[in-house]
Amino acid sequence: MSIDMNDLKSRMQGAVDTLEKEYTGLRTGRASVNMLEPVTVDVYGAKMPLNQVATVSVPENRLLAVQVWDANNTKAVEKAIRDSGLGLNPQAEGTLIRVPVPELSTERRTELQKVAGKYAEQSRIAIRNIRRDGMDNLKKAEKDNEISEDEHKRMSDEVQKLTDQYIKNVDEHLAKKEADVMKV
Repeated sequence: MSIDMNDLKSRMQGAVDTLEKEYTGLRTGRASVNMLEPVTVDVYGAKMPLNQVATVSVPENRLLAVQVWDANNTKAVEKAIRDSGLGLNPQAEGTLIRVPVPELSTERRTELQKVAGKYAEQSRIAIRNIRRDGMDNLKKAEKDNEISEDEHKRMSDEVQKLTDQYIKNVDEHLAKKEADVMKV
């Protein structure tokens, strides 16, 4: 019942991938098509992701352009962006919605840094929980005489190295995001 290192790797990578996805929604003051990824729109009697009812583009550094495919959905898309909690104020012109991205205040940048830190800590916790599962499996395998004490020690070291590698990866993502948030 020896532990599967590839399984641990893929689970730890999943924690890092989740962090990256969380970070795409964090605004940095520059327009990015990913900013509107979390937005869902009430259309056709259902909640749909924005990218299924419109095309988002970045014509300028501080402007998003949302081209709504069905003119009947323009008001719903505009409302969804306004109510998304992203602090954006969309302006509709026919089926095109312009979304200016405001300059971030110092307080907002500090707040975003804290949010980025929280996301990173959640990823670190997830990675450490995966390490704990791996270590528990190793203890059980040794107790059940499936692996020797030496093999247990060697594999524990491997699991720890893997954990350290992924924690370092999370820290690098955090440093990059913090620098991005503080950039003017």
